[in-house]
Amino acid sequence: MEIRLQKYFTDCGVLSRRTAEAEIAAGRVRVNGEVAQIGTKIDPATDTVTYKGKVVEPKTERGIYVMLNKPRGYVTTLSDDRGRKCITELIADIEERIYPVGRLDMDSDGLLLLTNDGELTNFLTHPKHEIPKIYHVKVKGKLTPEQIREIGRPIEIDGMTTKPVRVTLVSTDRDNSTLEMVLYEGRNRQIRRMCEARDVEILRLCRVAIGNITLGNLTPGKWRYLSHAQVEYLKNEMRKFNK
Repeated sequence: MEIRLQKYFTDCGVLSRRTAEAEIAAGRVRVNGEVAQIGTKIDPATDTVTYKGKVVEPKTERGIYVMLNKPRGYVTTLSDDRGRKCITELIADIEERIYPVGRLDMDSDGLLLLTNDGELTNFLTHPKHEIPKIYHVKVKGKLTPEQIREIGRPIEIDGMTTKPVRVTLVSTDRDNSTLEMVLYEGRNRQIRRMCEARDVEILRLCRVAIGNITLGNLTPGKWRYLSHAQVEYLKNEMRKFNK
């Protein structure tokens, strides 16, 4: 049975769909020795797919689902040619090869999911999925209710208008405010751009939850496997989305 090449990558747990499309467009993928094109379909039983010279094979390993409390100062990549600290240093004791689900920028911290389940990764990085990502954002100054409402209003990012974001005040101290922001889209550096657009300075940006999966008491720099219930929650959400 033929399937789209980018789906084959997600089924194999190698790349997300969008990343696979980018790599195909860049000419880094071959099918039976020929450079693949966007829209190429393959039969996994008879066709040979290579990516950067290595054969891409269907995954047979068990699904691995991990949550990491990423500290600031680490990039969400498996390697970095600029010598920056990578999250792989924090999960070096995991034998299986797993990949981050989405990103947290180097100056942000908090909850990051990693897995070898390409289908789940594709769902969680899809811009239309309905699992909220919840952030606590410490900003400079005591914001008024109107300023808080302004932050959540739509802005334009990369030529597209964002959806409104629910922003609520969590706490204040003498000079600063901590906000909770609930996102469903997760555009590139969206929270930072939203705050910049309202001249609000971010002091700390921490992701505290993805749906009902929370950091709990997981300390910065540490990881643990998701519980069976947490994995089933994500897969049930994926099943509902794919109906």
